[in-house]
Amino acid sequence: MNAEPRHGNVPVGPLVATIGAVLLIVSLFLDWYDDLSGFTVFEFLDLLLVLLALATIYSLAGGLGLVRPAVSPGISFVVAIFTVLVVLSQVVNDPPVGINREHSIGIWLALGGAALMAVGGLLGYAQISLAVEARPRQRPTPPPDDDATTVATPRDPERP
Repeated sequence: MNAEPRHGNVPVGPLVATIGAVLLIVSLFLDWYDDLSGFTVFEFLDLLLVLLALATIYSLAGGLGLVRPAVSPGISFVVAIFTVLVVLSQVVNDPPVGINREHSIGIWLALGGAALMAVGGLLGYAQISLAVEARPRQRPTPPPDDDATTVATPRDPERP
């Protein structure tokens, strides 16, 4: 174990975008049109949305320095805007299976996740980051020992 404290920065933009990407992936398992999930309804768009979400998660890994080279904020923002357009096109223009069906929670969660991806891509330009610092543990100081400061006096055996 290293005794030196580590300092790190977690970029806020890619972190927000990654939360949106995870929401987008989860939304594909939920119902988009009445009782039809995103994976059931789409033939190609579901795979495209997963690919776009994984690209966004990759941008967080690049921002953390886990992969090289890091993805530029411009590319992340373009990917996020394209994702918003794809999901929005499905809100406006239902696929053939979704005609005459109500929109369910999955499509709205996907739209929210795509919007978070776009906000995260935009925040990537600001280069705001959270500072993370590991601090060494300090042991609590024991309370003062009261018995050590008092002088023991002999007790009178006749006194109760």
